[in-house]
Amino acid sequence: MGQDPSCADHLRHAGKSDAAQRAALTDIVRSCMPLMSAFTQARALNLPDWWIVSGAIYNQVWNHLTGRPDLYGVKDIDLFYFDTDTSYTAEDRIINRASQHFDTTVPVEVRNQARVHLWYKDHFGQHYDPLTKTTDGIDNFACKTHAVGMRLNADDTFDIYAPFGLNDIFSFRLTPHTKRDNRATHLAKGQRQMALWPELTFVAWPD
Repeated sequence: MGQDPSCADHLRHAGKSDAAQRAALTDIVRSCMPLMSAFTQARALNLPDWWIVSGAIYNQVWNHLTGRPDLYGVKDIDLFYFDTDTSYTAEDRIINRASQHFDTTVPVEVRNQARVHLWYKDHFGQHYDPLTKTTDGIDNFACKTHAVGMRLNADDTFDIYAPFGLNDIFSFRLTPHTKRDNRATHLAKGQRQMALWPELTFVAWPD
């Protein structure tokens, strides 16, 4: 659980060094037993180039720092991996395997990042270049704040991938990423998250 919101200084890690913020992120994740269970089970599943990404991570930071319950507002835990077998059958086999594997309080959504370019245009109306590794998918998120992934190693240390750093997360600031035309996604996600975490500041998509 998080801290008492009446005494929580939710911005206490904002503006600190990257190393300090990475240490704080690791401590927050380790303190969340449901999330640690997901990481442990993901490690055991042993998918190629796997990362737990986005909402389950930054939402839990906000929950911890504002005294909200663990995984409040988290709809699912996104597990990305990269398999050069881009057939639907292969991904579906992994999804079914994962559905039998995970015993978590929040559903785990598993997606092969090597397949994204095959369905992206049908879903979003835009071309999407093929990715070469899982972290390429994180690089394309509509919001820089959301671009974070973590992986639990065999020695229980964490790898952290945060191409834009962690300061936006710890500053409770939703900053757009204009690499792709994701204005609508940034707005929709921002509206949902600000309703759940009113401490957030929303940075509008530039004109």
